[in-house]
Amino acid sequence: MITFAGRSTCLATLMKPTSLAVPPQTVALIPPVKAALEKILVPPEQERHTHYALAKLLPTRPLPTAKSGIGVTSQIRLAHTDIKVPDFTAYRKEASKDPRKPARETIDTRQTFSYLVAAAGCVGGAYAAKGVVTMFVSSMAASADVLALAKIEIKLAEIPEGKNMTIKWRGKPLFIKHRTAEEIAREQAVDVASLRDPEPDNVRAARPEWLVVIGVCTHLGCVPIANAGDFFGYYCPCHGSHYDGAGRIRKGPAPLNLEIPIHAFVDDDTLVV
Repeated sequence: MITFAGRSTCLATLMKPTSLAVPPQTVALIPPVKAALEKILVPPEQERHTHYALAKLLPTRPLPTAKSGIGVTSQIRLAHTDIKVPDFTAYRKEASKDPRKPARETIDTRQTFSYLVAAAGCVGGAYAAKGVVTMFVSSMAASADVLALAKIEIKLAEIPEGKNMTIKWRGKPLFIKHRTAEEIAREQAVDVASLRDPEPDNVRAARPEWLVVIGVCTHLGCVPIANAGDFFGYYCPCHGSHYDGAGRIRKGPAPLNLEIPIHAFVDDDTLVV
């Protein structure tokens, strides 16, 4: 021990003499120096409530995506044989269960049922829509009490024979014609089979000497001119429709006769429309 210390003169400042009866081989000549450990402070986990703090949790790098193209490598998918595929045989149609039969041979049979179901649904929907539309339209129509108040009385004595009176009735022109015996005979002698809209004169006039019609042309709604035209009845100046003395269409584009409103003769001198 003294010999080793005498040889190590450079380490003399770091050594001190000790006296040991039997120095062990494991005793170090220089006592160990304890290094001071630095305490590492771990900040506590913060609760994130604001959008700014929550945004820091999002990944900053772009997420992996599948790429395909000429200049990139192909995507690799691993085959798994342990996945059980459900059997849909119970839901398939009988015509399409045979894999050896082409689909074009059975497409008409398979689509017939679908077409029938779709057509039935359309018919039901149209019927329901008709009911709804009818309900709303009828609610906007005039009620029975309003129509009752809309009736008017006309004094027939004020209309001379051979003349036509025009009055406003429910927003439409109403023609009341006092026909002569010659006009009555001429209209009753017309062949009904030759008319476009066949109606005999006794149906058009409840009383032969009085004709009551609505003065609206059945073509496009113009107002005809009384005592005019080729048949001495009514003439529409818009498109040239000619009506006879009973309001029946005889010539021109109009498809139907002049409309006859519901009316009644209360007595010989009063007409209610």
